[in-house]
Amino acid sequence: MNNQAAIFDQIVERRRSIRIYDENAFFDETSVTRSLERATLAPNSSNLQLWEFYRVKTKSKKDELAKYCLGQKAASTANELIVFVTRKDKWKENAKFVLGEAKKDFPEKIGKRQQLVTDYYSKLIPILYGNDFFDISGKLKKIASFGVGVFQPIAREVDANDMRVVVHKSLALAAQTFMLSMTAEGYDTCPMEGFDSKRVKSFLKLPNAAEIGMIVSVGLAKPEGLYGRRVRIPNNKIIHVI
Repeated sequence: MNNQAAIFDQIVERRRSIRIYDENAFFDETSVTRSLERATLAPNSSNLQLWEFYRVKTKSKKDELAKYCLGQKAASTANELIVFVTRKDKWKENAKFVLGEAKKDFPEKIGKRQQLVTDYYSKLIPILYGNDFFDISGKLKKIASFGVGVFQPIAREVDANDMRVVVHKSLALAAQTFMLSMTAEGYDTCPMEGFDSKRVKSFLKLPNAAEIGMIVSVGLAKPEGLYGRRVRIPNNKIIHVI
């Protein structure tokens, strides 16, 4: 194991979900800035980056948001709260941006690879993400993928709900990157799913299409903030080698 792997081991081992923070401890706000910037570098589906991160640090706003987290001490005692939001509705805007940036690196005479990139963002992405209100097109795509799948391997997650799951998976990668970064900065976090999503969306003035993935609290743990030892299912029941 090299030094970098050993350091990463320490970060992963140290990261725990903290339920009570020390509100009087010194807190370096720039650590959150750096960690959010690192979170934007997380891997994500098709590099569409269909996410937004809302940093709630003003005390009055944080206290209000903590109420919508159902009174959890992990929220009420935190220095800051970060709301991780999916923005599947921005697929057109983001696809156009990503393709535009990619084209800046294209040679004067585009080849097969450049054409594949262009077709991917201008043709395939609209097919996957362009669902109508009742997702009739999604149902048709499901039928088509089933038919083709009889004869050859094919992606079968193609309707609106499937793409919603895809976007949430990408968001989770960003949230994990953020939490590991905060651990590396010397602070603690807690990812929370217990909240009133409707009130949180209203609080952030989000459109209906946006969804709250999770809310992550940050701060420095109190000793009593760690509720117990880490328990994991044995590796031989989780890790399978074929």
